[in-house]
Amino acid sequence: MSKKIVILNGSPRKKGNTSALVSAFREGAESAGNEIAEFFLSDMDIHGCKGCFGGHSSRECPCVQKDGMADIYPKVREADVVVLASPLYYWNVSGQLKTVIDRLFALEEGDGQMLRGHDRAGALLMAAEGFGFEDSRDYFDHLMEHLQWKNLGAVLAGGNLAVGDIAGKPELKEARELGASIR
Repeated sequence: MSKKIVILNGSPRKKGNTSALVSAFREGAESAGNEIAEFFLSDMDIHGCKGCFGGHSSRECPCVQKDGMADIYPKVREADVVVLASPLYYWNVSGQLKTVIDRLFALEEGDGQMLRGHDRAGALLMAAEGFGFEDSRDYFDHLMEHLQWKNLGAVLAGGNLAVGDIAGKPELKEARELGASIR
């Protein structure tokens, strides 16, 4: 049975190394018959969380802010798997991705619990110039634990300074295999 997969791509580069990981993952996931919804966050108008606790998870758009998250919320509600993809910025995920993660909190507020549990799973795809993924990996692991989602693991590709440096690296194969393993 196919799975519904949401990819939240927090890279500012459409053809960068993180996007190459996303493409490989997507190729594998589609080969396994899965349905993919990908969001390139840098092109979306998404504002930071206001911390107002005004969200209501059962509403079509659970957040009081009306922006690009209105496209993401319904897909995450339906998702079996959510993939977080990002370059490594100051030892963590990009601001674009972190903003969306913070805003997903609206699915936990109010009159329903639409985010935690629900037999969901998550995966992490990251590319970086260096290899200091420990903090971002810890963050992801804690997030999966908090959300009560199955942790499908991470593909962490270091040593990629320039656009295209990831070409031919084993992490692309790992990303493809991770996508293909989702059934």
